[in-house]
Amino acid sequence: MGLDFGFMQKYLPWYIDAAILTVRVSFFGILFSLVVGVICSVIRYYKIPVLQRIVSVYIEISRNTPLLVQLFFLYFGLPKIGIVWSAEICAVVGLAFLGGSYMSESIRSGLESVEKSQIESAASLGMSKALTMKEVIFPQALASSVPGICANVIFLIKETSVVSGIALADLMYVTKDLIGLYYETDEALIMLVAFYLVILLPVSVLASLIERRLRYAGFGN
Repeated sequence: MGLDFGFMQKYLPWYIDAAILTVRVSFFGILFSLVVGVICSVIRYYKIPVLQRIVSVYIEISRNTPLLVQLFFLYFGLPKIGIVWSAEICAVVGLAFLGGSYMSESIRSGLESVEKSQIESAASLGMSKALTMKEVIFPQALASSVPGICANVIFLIKETSVVSGIALADLMYVTKDLIGLYYETDEALIMLVAFYLVILLPVSVLASLIERRLRYAGFGN
């Protein structure tokens, strides 16, 4: 038997809505993970005593617990202490919590790759630590960190597939729902793969273009 294209056409709007939700959650989760990553990497770079320990604990917890467990804690656990968030907010926070630790590692390696001589030169010119970070260290570190950041972006978009566990109607949720209702497994899975490719391929191509341009500009290894 062939594919039921009528079924695929009928439920295409469901997938479009789910894809929009997936992109929205990914965008905000990645945006906040970058903010968390920058803050954590700067704290670790300057070895700020108390904050460095807190960041280290956060990174260990984040990287050594599955995203689904983190989402369950946010969605089912926090209401026990009176904090109630929607499934979408929980998904964004969970993605940022997980992604922040990975972004921190990527950016920190970029910060540490900046030559000490440049930092010493900035200090000899009377630049403050904050100004040196802004004008000298961070621009070079960010350029060096781009490959790792791009890899993390793709990783986090793929990780959104588990947010269906908290009843958020993303692509995976819609696929499982349709398979459970109509047993049209092949059609549902083909549409799932197609929509993830539509989302991820442009991101992957853009990441490759950015990395290539940075190499040509002399920032690559």
